[in-house]
Amino acid sequence: MKRILLYLLPLMLSSFCYATEEYNYPIDDPIVATVIGTPKDYAAALPKDIDRLENSIAIFPNRPIKTFFPVSKLNYTLVRQAYKAPLIFSIAGTGASHRSAKMQLLEKAFYQAGFHVVSLPSPTYANFIVNASSTQVPGHLEQDSKDLYRVMEMVQNQISNQLEISEYYLTGYSLGGAQAAFVDKLDKEKQIFNFKKVLMINPPVSLFNSVSILDRLLVDNIPGGAQGFNAYFDELMQDFTKIYKESEHIDFSDNFLYRIYQESPRNIDTGRIAALIGISFRLSSANMIFTSDIATNGGYILPKNHKMHPTESTTNYFKVASRISFADYFSERFYPFYRSLNSGISQEDLIYNTSLRSIADYLRSAKNISVVHNEDDIILAPGEINFFRKTFKSRAYIYPKGGHLGNMGYRDNVEFMVNYFKAQEQ
Repeated sequence: MKRILLYLLPLMLSSFCYATEEYNYPIDDPIVATVIGTPKDYAAALPKDIDRLENSIAIFPNRPIKTFFPVSKLNYTLVRQAYKAPLIFSIAGTGASHRSAKMQLLEKAFYQAGFHVVSLPSPTYANFIVNASSTQVPGHLEQDSKDLYRVMEMVQNQISNQLEISEYYLTGYSLGGAQAAFVDKLDKEKQIFNFKKVLMINPPVSLFNSVSILDRLLVDNIPGGAQGFNAYFDELMQDFTKIYKESEHIDFSDNFLYRIYQESPRNIDTGRIAALIGISFRLSSANMIFTSDIATNGGYILPKNHKMHPTESTTNYFKVASRISFADYFSERFYPFYRSLNSGISQEDLIYNTSLRSIADYLRSAKNISVVHNEDDIILAPGEINFFRKTFKSRAYIYPKGGHLGNMGYRDNVEFMVNYFKAQEQ
């Protein structure tokens, strides 16, 4: 019955989701799910290894090469079939590369189902900022999506003689999911790909709201906030070692974390796990801010006109960047930059423009776009899940649990994503 329901996505009511007793993803706590992900016993059966072609392309061949970033090309991955097939462009989430674990999960799932796949890094990833971003100040959904679209066009030209493509699809997870919607909107104007189907996986509604939530996970759960990172991490490792001190082998993976959660739930402090999520985001954010500052000579982290040498220690600079919240970055760097391009824009305008609400009318009418999400996704502000129900209606598929992408590798979720693209009718 469940398999039949997956094939009937277009006919489902917007409020439908698996009932808890029917959806057996094993972790109920959204914070824990976000960190642990999908334990091996519950994961989809996917190929262990597939042929992945690591490609690169010069997006701005005349852009001066900075000493600290000697690579002058954007890196991406191509997974191809030996026959004519649809091609899925896949966009990574915040701070992630084309080789991230979640991108490889999507590659394996879609390759196994018979698709070509092109995996692209996030516009917030260092290699993209330096080599593919037109502004090199990432975070603006519309502008970053224009950069992604330019990349897709150039990749299409580069690979066109390597494989046969029947039609184009598009997906992305987290921030990449939101960008997929903006990319599709742009494609409706340019009509280069004419994406037949687009799937947004756990996207934010408001980028500002979501990153503010992630910032608070750090500030609210570690004594001293970001400055308490070292002490927090050391203490966390000591606890894990204590729990498994008699174990002969510790595999620090989703399975290992799940065993700790399952066997000793009282030893797991959810607040500290929340802090781990906050720290993960802060490190990605710091890398983005630091890279952007070097690439633009912005003078935000490094002194203006400072020539960064490859052997120069970045430790102190990165410590400064890691203490910068997104709210600080937004008000001190992001907003001033975009105000310099448009003097009439307010902070409220920019917050609105970096949200899906700014293209809600388009999303309501774009029947080729669907969204898959979780009721308890931790990056959504209270009530934001209803934006997807109201906007997408029958094109919104919402699971009852899973946190932020925790259930992405769960067998039911993978089956759903594959069947969404394989279905002939939408």
